[in-house]
Amino acid sequence: MARIVMKFGGTSVADLDRIKNVARHVKREVDAGHEVAVVVSAMSGKTNELVGWVQNMPKVTGADHSIYDAREYDAVVASGEQVTSGLLAIALQAMGINARSWQGWQIPIRTDNAHGAARILDIDGEDMIRRMKEGQVAVVAGFQGLGPDNRVATLGRGGSDTSAVALAAAVKADRCDIYTDVDGVYTTDPRIEPKARRLKKIAFEEMLEMASLGAKVLQVRSVELAMVFKVRTFVRSSFEDPDAPGMGDLLNPPGTLICDEDEIVEQEVVTGIAYAKDEAQISLRRLADRPGVSAAIFGPLAENHINVDMIVQNISEDGSKTDMTFTVPSGDVDKALRVLGENKEKIGYDVVQSESGLVKVSVIGIGMRSHAGVAATAFRALAEKGINIKAITTSEIKISILIDGPYAELAVRTLHSCYGLDKS
Repeated sequence: MARIVMKFGGTSVADLDRIKNVARHVKREVDAGHEVAVVVSAMSGKTNELVGWVQNMPKVTGADHSIYDAREYDAVVASGEQVTSGLLAIALQAMGINARSWQGWQIPIRTDNAHGAARILDIDGEDMIRRMKEGQVAVVAGFQGLGPDNRVATLGRGGSDTSAVALAAAVKADRCDIYTDVDGVYTTDPRIEPKARRLKKIAFEEMLEMASLGAKVLQVRSVELAMVFKVRTFVRSSFEDPDAPGMGDLLNPPGTLICDEDEIVEQEVVTGIAYAKDEAQISLRRLADRPGVSAAIFGPLAENHINVDMIVQNISEDGSKTDMTFTVPSGDVDKALRVLGENKEKIGYDVVQSESGLVKVSVIGIGMRSHAGVAATAFRALAEKGINIKAITTSEIKISILIDGPYAELAVRTLHSCYGLDKS
């Protein structure tokens, strides 16, 4: 017998038939004698609808369209998961399973006061553990908790993944199963490279890089939590037959296991290729090379919540001037240029240039720590395809390369092939 937390995303609970299918997955684990808690997202598209209602309400009332109470935003948006948890509990009860729904505040899941993007501070799982031992299935509304102001607080997009991993850590679960519309983590996006392979295992660090660099399988914060608390996490498909052979395998269910690298016996040099579209490059030309210039640039950008990624600095031959180039999401270019313009005198640049429509392609693998020549292989492969590199950043287990947008798919396929990831 094991203790399992099962999480189902929006596409998995998109309608009543799919909720019934989810209930069959849960019943399989209950029938096997496991203690089970379930975390659910809102039905697919429901959160967007609720957010739209909140954003449009000021227009109806005649108020400033950009101003509304973030606490009331959370009260509205959190209702999507409340509906799903109740419906799934009803479906499980109809199958003869002792189940009840829980909202975040009932557990409680304690968060900070950043409504709309709250972070989990603490989860008291004692009452839930007691009930699970008694055979009750907890169906928990994901994406939400209780802020210090005693109001519901939502965790931001993808927050249900975070809820599930945090709950698994709190109840000391043997594993956390994330059910989604894909059957695992692949070496790259199968829509771009049909030869992409599903990974049996991937290390926490690798998954964190994959998630932060464009892979949409898991939310970044959930992977961070899993790594910190060593929560063994399986990515699985909710659309497979719940009663198919192997689906109830306790130790090795179908899907991809995200785990500590010590569990991975044979480490590949490169594990996967990730990409992120809609990147933009901003260059500040002929800056004075002096202490504090970087703070003058990136401080105001951070204060305006503009996420800066790749940073490249080139110093002139005499050391008096420097060029600073960095990337931001394409949607933030105009805002970033405005902020830089407002701080031009303080920064001291001569001219600013920008270019949108770029793509960041990343090579990821913990095996890179002990192998030389990984970067050279990528550069050579891209050069042979005539793909120009605009910027490069590296870390211990990843190489990120900035290229023109039209070459994205060719670059992904080229890198996937040159590292042998298309071989079974």
